[in-house]
Amino acid sequence: MATNPPSTPPRVPLYRRLARRLQERIDAGGYPAGARLPSEPELSAEFGVNRLTVRQAVAELERAAVVEIRRGVGTFVRPPAVRASITVDPRSQRFDLGSLHEALPGGGRDTTGRGDADRDTADRGDAGPGDGEFVVAAPAVTGSAEDEEVARQLGRAPGELSRLDSVIRLGGRARAACSYWVPFGPLPAELVRPGRAGNLVLELARAGGVELEYDWRAFGAIGADLADAELLGVPAGTPLLVREGVSCTPDGTPALYVRRRIDGSSARFVLHFRER
Repeated sequence: MATNPPSTPPRVPLYRRLARRLQERIDAGGYPAGARLPSEPELSAEFGVNRLTVRQAVAELERAAVVEIRRGVGTFVRPPAVRASITVDPRSQRFDLGSLHEALPGGGRDTTGRGDADRDTADRGDAGPGDGEFVVAAPAVTGSAEDEEVARQLGRAPGELSRLDSVIRLGGRARAACSYWVPFGPLPAELVRPGRAGNLVLELARAGGVELEYDWRAFGAIGADLADAELLGVPAGTPLLVREGVSCTPDGTPALYVRRRIDGSSARFVLHFRER
């Protein structure tokens, strides 16, 4: 079977070349975030290709999370990805106590003198009126495989744990689904009221009468299950970034487990290993 010589690059399909040209135009600001792309006939005429090629190119950009296709309305440029920045202290290799909540209305105000031990910094524009972290539910800890693993990490039995679920909204849309487990309870009724806004890590620490520091954090990826898909407004199976781990008291006692699932099409983690 004949093959291309090593020096012969594979031929790039026309629709991908068109997708790259559209991507370059978007990157250069020709189509800013929120802008509607020209229609298929307009793009077909401008670039001298047929409408099927345009449709394939736009679908390629949609798969890359560059644009959003709204059926019957048009194709729109997605906002840039939110960057959740985590600074690693080069002296102790401990994550810095920055905060995602610093970018949220009313968040990031440290009244303890120590900071919130489960915080990362969101590099984004001004917060909108509907942005923040909001309580979704306080489900019972039932002894599921997830609950059992968390209990093991916290050194407790599942029946000793309380759980609180929330959603973080940035830029007018849900960006992250969060679950917190703590080895005490019952949690205050006001804290677990659905729809309540706040910095939940800080408030859980106050409810337990503890100060929190990082113990460890891990990063991974999963496909959105039905519950997270509904909460985040994405199709089931959408790639989600997962950041989870334990926070402890200053003496090293595990006191909180957090698991955040973040829409992978709209956010990324950036680790900083030098002081800024």
